[in-house]
Amino acid sequence: MNKYYFTSESVTEGHPDKLCDSISDAILDACLKQDPNSRVAIETFATNDTITIAGQLTSTARIKISEIVRERIKEIGFDNKDTDIDYRTCKIIAEITRQSPDIALGVDVGGAGDQGIMFGYACSETEEYMPFAISMAHKLSKRLTDVRKNGDIPYLRPDGKTQVTVEYEGDVPKRIETILISTQHLSNIAEEQLHIDIKEKVINSVIPLNMIDSNTKIYINPTGRFVIGGPLGDTGLTGRKIIVDTYGGYSRHGGGAFSGKDASKVDRSATYMLRHIAKNVVANKLAKKCEIQVAYAIGMTEPLSIFINTFGTGTKSDDELLDIINRNFDLTPNGIIDYLHLKEPIFSRTTNYGHFGKNDLPWEKIIELK
Repeated sequence: MNKYYFTSESVTEGHPDKLCDSISDAILDACLKQDPNSRVAIETFATNDTITIAGQLTSTARIKISEIVRERIKEIGFDNKDTDIDYRTCKIIAEITRQSPDIALGVDVGGAGDQGIMFGYACSETEEYMPFAISMAHKLSKRLTDVRKNGDIPYLRPDGKTQVTVEYEGDVPKRIETILISTQHLSNIAEEQLHIDIKEKVINSVIPLNMIDSNTKIYINPTGRFVIGGPLGDTGLTGRKIIVDTYGGYSRHGGGAFSGKDASKVDRSATYMLRHIAKNVVANKLAKKCEIQVAYAIGMTEPLSIFINTFGTGTKSDDELLDIINRNFDLTPNGIIDYLHLKEPIFSRTTNYGHFGKNDLPWEKIIELK
């Protein structure tokens, strides 16, 4: 069988781009708690000790942006301006306007908030119907955060990245070729101790033993030092981790980011809906893997096109599957919002460790397709 290698990466909630995603989604949720009809398109930029919030917001909600920002930075664990950023002393700049009335013309009547293409994907490689490489990378990143916050490895800091290379035979993941972990840490910890703790308390608690062998390569902090992190080490910006957020590069991506956008933006809501549909195609054993694309035009309610690809694994033809999709799902923007309950303040739950594969999110629910 054809052997090949595929790599996916993930990042912790302290990565500067994820810090920005978290702030943007926290502002969105704060608005939705007070006004479910809020129109939000918020971007966050972080550098050194300064957080800049910009974008459009139309809502009856009354929120205190600086309090939301500081609380989110605190929750992540940033409290040192010398190594990353301090939630107590950082500067916060807000430049926010209302949604363009030209965009509102289309959204107010139930149309899409923008044009664009969106993809959804699912496969049978893991129990959460996600590709194996991104599933493992997310679990390693989540574990890095857990051991930091619960005190198992107390010298870790919030910033970090993981990467997993998987060896495939055909469409089946056979073993892990490489594990790469880069994690921010306090300056007084020995490199050897860091390696021991990460292997024992992160890698061994996450990676299935049957997927690692004597040839698996493990790299931990390859430069040997990672003390400066967060926005002091690198600038952060909302929407720069779109491949981390979706399928780790295993499926195509339409280019639209998610965080900070309310559900009238179809690059977020339609992508969630397509994940739901693709997952249910696989979960109902209609295919072993499934990718779906839709396209929208600003102000129009119905998609311009729908495309499905089961990569030769379908138990029905793609035309038959499209008929099933059309019978079971409403792909208008309002139909998606109502079906997935996307006016509720759930978006901070999506921000970190992938927007897909978490069973508590509405688009991950498995239903019977008829």
